[in-house]
Amino acid sequence: MPGENLTREEARLRARLLSVDAYDVALDLRSAVGAGDTFRSVTAIRFRCAEPGVGSFADLVAPSVSSVTLNGRELDPQTVYDGSRIALDGLAAENVLVVEAHCAYSRTGEGLHRFVDPEDGEVYLYTHYEPADCRRVFANFEQPDLKAPFAFSVTAPAGWTVISNGEQDGEAEPVPGDDTATTRRFVPTKPIATYITAVVAGPYHVVRDHYSRKLPDGTALEIPLSALCRKGLARHFDADEILTVTKQGLDFFHDHFDFPYPFGKYDQSFVPEYNIGAMENPGCVTFREEYVFRGRTTRSSYERRANTILHEMAHMWFGDLVTMEWWDDLWLKESFADFMGSFSLVEATRFTNGWVTFANQRKAWAYRADQLPSTHPVTADIHDLEDAKLNFDGITYAKGASVLKQLVAYVGQDAFLEGARRYFKRHAYGNTRLSDLLAVLEEVSDRDMTAWSRSWLQTAGVNSLTPQATYGADGRIAELAVLQEAAESHPELRPHRVAVGLYRREADGTLVRYARAEADVSGPRTVIAELAGAERPELILVNDDDLTYCKIRFDEGSLATLRNHLGDLTDPLARALCWSALWNLTRDGLMPARDYLELVQRFARAESDIGVLQMLQTWATSALVYYAAPARREQAARELAGSALRELRLAEPGSGHQLAWARFFAQLATAESDLQLLRGLLDGTARIDGLEVDQELRWAFLTTLTAQGAADESALTAELARDHTASGKRHQVRCLAARPLPDVKEAAWASVVNTDALSNALTEATIAGFGQPGQRALLAPFAPRYFEAIERVWRKRSIETAMAIVRGLFPALQDDPRTLEATDAWLRDHPDAAPALRRLVAEARDDLSRALRAQARDAAA
Repeated sequence: MPGENLTREEARLRARLLSVDAYDVALDLRSAVGAGDTFRSVTAIRFRCAEPGVGSFADLVAPSVSSVTLNGRELDPQTVYDGSRIALDGLAAENVLVVEAHCAYSRTGEGLHRFVDPEDGEVYLYTHYEPADCRRVFANFEQPDLKAPFAFSVTAPAGWTVISNGEQDGEAEPVPGDDTATTRRFVPTKPIATYITAVVAGPYHVVRDHYSRKLPDGTALEIPLSALCRKGLARHFDADEILTVTKQGLDFFHDHFDFPYPFGKYDQSFVPEYNIGAMENPGCVTFREEYVFRGRTTRSSYERRANTILHEMAHMWFGDLVTMEWWDDLWLKESFADFMGSFSLVEATRFTNGWVTFANQRKAWAYRADQLPSTHPVTADIHDLEDAKLNFDGITYAKGASVLKQLVAYVGQDAFLEGARRYFKRHAYGNTRLSDLLAVLEEVSDRDMTAWSRSWLQTAGVNSLTPQATYGADGRIAELAVLQEAAESHPELRPHRVAVGLYRREADGTLVRYARAEADVSGPRTVIAELAGAERPELILVNDDDLTYCKIRFDEGSLATLRNHLGDLTDPLARALCWSALWNLTRDGLMPARDYLELVQRFARAESDIGVLQMLQTWATSALVYYAAPARREQAARELAGSALRELRLAEPGSGHQLAWARFFAQLATAESDLQLLRGLLDGTARIDGLEVDQELRWAFLTTLTAQGAADESALTAELARDHTASGKRHQVRCLAARPLPDVKEAAWASVVNTDALSNALTEATIAGFGQPGQRALLAPFAPRYFEAIERVWRKRSIETAMAIVRGLFPALQDDPRTLEATDAWLRDHPDAAPALRRLVAEARDDLSRALRAQARDAAA
């Protein structure tokens, strides 16, 4: 619809004209349990206009509008409503707009999502709006700088749990003439943006708790807490662990922010078919229910969940209390929350190795995004809502968080936190821009924030830092310098506060740091004077302790040391940094994929951090599938599978490492003996001491067996009968699409591309099953069809679903120059395609080009 893609200019004009005083929103959700596809939504908005007499518009995406009343004047919905906007003419200084509509339940996770649990038929609802899907539930002014208090009332089945941002106001009220339903009213919120309003409703399982704290002025702060999940997951729900992390986080943020949690109660709902990890709706945070673990999982999974809980909690201040004016400054909330998630994780919880995970996993996301043709500054140029949707990326989150970690090293932790405290107090319940943050940081530090911001926040690209050492006749360092390079496309050389570590092997064979210097690196070459005279190191680690954001490179001596002694590094963060650097060398085509795979086979067994180990396994899979030379891919797969099986058998029984190796082995298994072992583990005729083959692991094994043609549809039907749950259904759908048969691939393609019958979760599962690495020839006919279909998909499907299809079905496994040529031809022949669609195709093209370069490097090795 023409008006659905709101532009920045339109939003700025509307913000200059309008100020919103309050929303009253009434939703009737009784139809969710019947055959109805829509629900009744009535919205009353009180707002002011700075130029009485002018016109503006409200936002609404709904199948039908029953009535529109402006200041008591009835407007004709067929005249003023175009499908996404309600035209408002002749505004007064003070206005009341009342809109009654029938809005649609969603199956794509956008707006008000309805999920029917296949296990028991129960219906669950939840909302998700970011960046602009609130208008699918009620009429509003859909932009972040028109904040207002919201008062919700929700009519729903009497037995349901219903929550919103505010606390429930009194008892549920009976509905006249319907003894099966009640209406719940919620107290008005503080002024918040539309995209973080929320409603969760259904027969959710609820665990309640509370948080108490005495504030510096002596008053008591009491925060009711709750954690929710579907009834079918209740037996797996470790709410005590979730609520413990919640309390630890509230302690941490109160200790450091000096601004009490501003939104009353704190509910956390784990909801089905969620598109993202979580959403920071104040007082009503939503998470994907995969964070409720159905089987054994590793410590890394618990750490990731804790990080997400703390990330969303940080948003209560960064994003909810103080909100960016427009999506250009999305980083003002996401970068801070990403940084604060790891900072609080390390300082306040049992996951004290959180910075290791950050260095190894989060920054890998940033490095990839920052080398795509679509890279952008942390502070981005967001023209419209489609731009905003794609800006929730590795730059805005992980690079921004890395830059903030560098900022803490640059200005000092105390100054950084004092700046945050002033920022909250100065802009509480308001909206900000980059300049507002820089102003408080300049107040609390002696650093030039304008120059720092220009280099770090307003330019794109990642720098490479390489050590350059010369040695004297005595074998000691004569001079140690750090060389800084930038890509031609993004030539900015930045100021870095770095630590440079020198490592040597001890008598016991361990590789340990014996010298360290911290310095400001700028320009193409910086001498680290403090390390002159140090004895010759075996490893020089630039960016030791991971203070800055850069790609680490090595001198030849250091690289030789890592090839032989990487597993001897005793410090887990240093080890993680080296693994990350070696992966970047592989992605950049500077190290053959075979060398990286050999390093994994030799040294991954020594990795004590389970999160790092799982990341290495993920990277090794990518190296095998995308970067290994095609001629030796099969041999490399056999070698890697053999190594994984060996480590599986050697791992401590019952440990997280054993589970990680079991999953990795299952991904790689292709030989008949390996498949036979998986079958035996499933039916109980084979056993590995300590390995519990629970339901989630059973599905992991079945995915491989199905893709290899070693399990058929009847086996999947039997497994679904064993696991007749929503999770089981998703697994079965993925496995069905993975079968190596032409008609299976045709049906999977049609179910995703040609219809919208599948929910978002089942679309995701089908795409995941469709593209199996061992089925390149089977998938080849779909490559040209992809380019024929994507414009139609983009036009007809919701943006969330369209993004999943365009990304997920790109023919990356057809890794030869012809696919690259076809991609270039599409980009050349479709200059007028939606910019967001062109961006996704260009990103996929860049990944393919990188893979071809890496394969050529591996073939030449």
